[in-house]
Parts: sequence; C-alpha cells; structure tokens
Amino acid sequence: MIRLGLFAQEQPKQITLFTNVQVFDGTSDQLIKADVLVEGNLIKQISKEPLMVVQTDNVSIIDGQGMTLMPGLIDNHWHTVFNFWPVSKLLNTDLAHLGINAGHHSGKTLLRGFTTVRDVGGNSFGVKKAIDEGTIFGPRIYPSGPTISQTSGHGDFLAPNAVPSNPDQALDYIQRTGHTIIADGVPEVTKRTREALRMGATQIKVMAGGGVSSLYDPLDVTQYTKAEAEAMVEVAASWNTYVAIHANTDDAIQMWVRAGAKSVEHAFLITEETAKLMAEKGAWFSMQPIINDEDAIRFEDPISTAKFVEVTDGLDNAIALAKKYKVKTAFGTDILFDAKLGEKQGKLLSKLKRWYTPYEILKMATSDNAELVKLCGPRDPYPHPIGVIKEGAYADMLLVNGNPLENIDLVADPDKNFAIIMKDGKIYKKTLN
Repeated sequence: MIRLGLFAQEQPKQITLFTNVQVFDGTSDQLIKADVLVEGNLIKQISKEPLMVVQTDNVSIIDGQGMTLMPGLIDNHWHTVFNFWPVSKLLNTDLAHLGINAGHHSGKTLLRGFTTVRDVGGNSFGVKKAIDEGTIFGPRIYPSGPTISQTSGHGDFLAPNAVPSNPDQALDYIQRTGHTIIADGVPEVTKRTREALRMGATQIKVMAGGGVSSLYDPLDVTQYTKAEAEAMVEVAASWNTYVAIHANTDDAIQMWVRAGAKSVEHAFLITEETAKLMAEKGAWFSMQPIINDEDAIRFEDPISTAKFVEVTDGLDNAIALAKKYKVKTAFGTDILFDAKLGEKQGKLLSKLKRWYTPYEILKMATSDNAELVKLCGPRDPYPHPIGVIKEGAYADMLLVNGNPLENIDLVADPDKNFAIIMKDGKIYKKTLN
C-alpha cells in the first residue's frame, strides 16, 4: 500500500516595509521620500504614497525616522583571504585555517556596509559557498580565484634562485590551494584560465605588470606577451566573461587593453595616451584611493615600501586623466595584510572626496561598481540587480543616520552611522529604537 504523506507547506516570505525614509537609489543625485517594501530577498515596491501591509508574524514595519535608505556598498577590488594577516603568515598557513579566518573577517566586511565584493585574487570559493548557504554571514562574493601570473610575475612567490624549474616537480602550496597560479606560454595560460573558470571564477584576474607587494618584479615590467594575453582574453570571452588585469604602467596596460582586457586594476602611472585608449576601448579604470598617509599599507620589506610610494605618487594624475577622458571608473580598496586597515574600508571610500563629490562617490560605490561586476554576464551567481534601490533588485540596503549626499564622511564610521544593514532581505544589524 502506498501511504500518502502531507506535503510541508511553503513558509511565507519575510516582508519588511521601510517607512519614513529618504531614498538614494544609487543613480539619482536627489533623495526621494518613499516607502520601500521588501518581499523575501528582493525589493518588491517603491512608492511615494504610503504603503500598507497587514501585521503578521512574517511582516516587519520599520520607521526610518527620516534617515537615508541607500544601496549596500560594493568594493570592486577586494581580497577575501588576503586582507587580514601579514603576507609572511599568509604564505605559511594551511587553507582550512585561512578559510575559517576569512569567513570571520567576511562578517566584519558586511557589518561595514559592504554587501558585495569583487574578489580579485585568492581562493575565496569556500567562503563564498558558506556565505551563500547561510553557514556564515558576509557579502556577496564575485570570485576570480587564482591570479594567473607568468614566471617572475607579480603572482610568483617562489624564491628567486629556485631555478631551473623541474617540469615534474609539484606545485608549491600557494599554487596547489588555488590562491595564485604560474603559467607560461599560450597552451599553459589557456589551460590555467579554463581551470580557474572550472573552479567557479566569475572573471579572470591576470598579473599583467609589475607589483608592489612582490619583491622580484619591477613596476615597469610588462608581463605576458601579446599572444598569451590574447589567449587568456579569448578563453574568458568563450565563457562570456572578461579579464581584469593588475597593471600600473602604459606599456602593460596598452598591450592588454588592445588584447581585450575590460578592467584595469590600479593604473597609478598612466599617461594621456593610455587614458584615451581605455576610454576608446571602454575599459574600466578600477581605482583604489591608496594614499601614502596615516592609513597607508605597511609592508615588511623596504623594496615593497619604495614601490608603494612610487605608485601612490601617481594617483592624482591618474584620476585627473580618467576624469578628463571620461574613462569608466570603479572604486575598490585593495586592503592587504592588515586587519586594522580593513576596519577603515569605509574611510577609504570617504577619501575620494579629494577628487569627487559625495554623489559621485556614492554612485561609484553602488550602481557604477555594479555595472562592472555584472560584466561577468551568465557567470553571474546573483542574477538580480545590485547597487540600486529599484523594484526587482536584491534587498541589499543601508539605513544611514544622516544624508551621505551632503556628508560623505558618514560612511567612514559604519558602527555609529549605519542604523540598519540588510543583505538579501535579511537584517544583520539594527540599532533603531
């Protein structure tokens, strides 16, 4: 005999109604007074007229007390597993220990108001899955997985005298665990790019020029050949996504942008010719307000410190050129190796006031950043809009005590000024009475 059981009834979606709020939607420079209705994990309705809901167990009504409701912030250059420990410790720990701590610090990232990050290097796949499953909490992660580097490139952490390499020798631990991978020649870079995509990369990150934190590659070095660059871009395009490159100098950026790279990370040392080319090709300037001030990244080696000073000295000029030629510009922090500096993620955003208005800053950190994130097309693990408050978008929102369009410094102190932090329709912080 077949016994028919009772089907479990689907639980009603959680509904949250925000009333008495001033809405910054991520695109407009004007606040609008509106009610915002969240159903499940999406924004269901925005109305200038009062909305009414029936109070039940699954319904919450929040009086915003005239505060500003805005989209969650997006950090377009983040390293989930590299932002909190010194590099010497990172290179000498096991993946499980690192992942547990990365998950812990991801919760802190969300509580700073960053509801989405584009991770541009390091094996953050496990942390992302744990967040998506609800095991831990943190921002949405768009992972690049292992950075792809040539031998002697910015992602090569081997000792300089580890030569000649033996083709049969095992990869070092940081490569085996998927934080970075060294690949040379068209066949090998093609394979490694495909491997990163198989791991779940939403975009490909390539070390295309000399870096600061690496000791053995000068800043002026162009990394990879034109043929290798074109091969990696072609593989990414075949998966309907794109390549983001680490590069600072003209030669490296121009070669890679002509090869089809869509996002240039850093670009501190560009000249007019490169800015014009980036604008012409529609390549993004993924900029970080890294300044040699009290919040500067501290390095353990004087070589990196000297290179850091050189690149940061170029930032004013790079931003001026991007503005002059209307290069698409995104914001990220690239916080590395320092948990205390990680706590200043919002402060770094507020430092953009040196070059931009509060509206330009907020738009950059929300809807503009979302546009770059979404270049991953069908590789996007989160198909609904982000970075905006509009119907059908994910309910990733901040309730700010004050008007950040007038005072951008509000984002520098999330503990004090963010009364509510909501991600995916769930409230992770609430300090309203």
